[in-house]
Amino acid sequence: MRLGLALGYWGRGPSLGHVPLAQEAERLGYDSVWTAESWGSDAFTPLTWIAAHTSRIRLGTAVAQMAARSPVTTAMHALTLDHLSGGRMMLGLGLSGPQVVEGWYGRPFPASPLTATREYVDVLRQVLRREAPVELAGRFHSHPYRGPDATGLGKPLKPITHPLRPDLPVLLGAEGPKNVAQTTRIADGWLPLYWSPTRPEVYGPALGDLPEGFLVAPMAQVRVCDDVAEGLLPVKTMLGFYIGGMGHAARNFHADLMARMGYEAEARRIQELFLSGRREEAVLAVPDAFADEISLVGPRERIAERLESWRKGPVTDLLALAPDPHTLRVLAELNSR
Repeated sequence: MRLGLALGYWGRGPSLGHVPLAQEAERLGYDSVWTAESWGSDAFTPLTWIAAHTSRIRLGTAVAQMAARSPVTTAMHALTLDHLSGGRMMLGLGLSGPQVVEGWYGRPFPASPLTATREYVDVLRQVLRREAPVELAGRFHSHPYRGPDATGLGKPLKPITHPLRPDLPVLLGAEGPKNVAQTTRIADGWLPLYWSPTRPEVYGPALGDLPEGFLVAPMAQVRVCDDVAEGLLPVKTMLGFYIGGMGHAARNFHADLMARMGYEAEARRIQELFLSGRREEAVLAVPDAFADEISLVGPRERIAERLESWRKGPVTDLLALAPDPHTLRVLAELNSR
């Protein structure tokens, strides 16, 4: 099982510690470093900055949001950074949900998310292969554009720049069983959310027969500390926000996933508290048991014991949300045993 460093996205401003953490991860032998985006900082610019300050570690987005860019624009970002970094780029994508897609990006949330994702990846692959001009008569992504307001002058094109690698890895963030199953067919890897090594069945039967070389790369908060309850508070804070506020009360994919993992009543209670403005109560309502099973928190010996269960399943890459160099170092030592 390889290790990656997940840096997430910025909060109020730039996270000055990200480059030093990425450099330390590279020194410790971590395989990859990942950036993200929500509705603030973008995923590609910080990753480019990190690329300029490292030399070996692979670079991934976990995730870049599909609604933020057309598939050809995303392909342009990926092939450009792949060239600049010497072939270190991995493209992780996510569809997000209606609240963000329509509220932030000002675009309709696709009526068929699976079809929209499949078309997006199809266009990306065409750009990266550069075998012919990009053409797709898609429901959501049409190249050239042939909508009712089209001029009719659109011309199929292929990229001027020759991609460094036609097989640049494409990974997808997927939560529902049907989406996970499609991911194993059309992508090179999967970025699970809230991975529990004891509950792989939650994601459906697709994990039983994965293609050779397919990446399974969940993110997990990792923290070496003496007090487990205190160490779980950042995990619960994240869960309170995602379960409670990252989506509408009637349509929140993160809350639905928590429910499928056996915490349906708790998920609905967190939503209720968060959406009524009682955010601190929402965080405290997150069960310690749930926060604990999707993270690696506690003393070194406890993390070592729990790490074994992560290595026994289909996980190929553990993307650690690790807040400090000490935690990075301990995780690297434990994983090399």
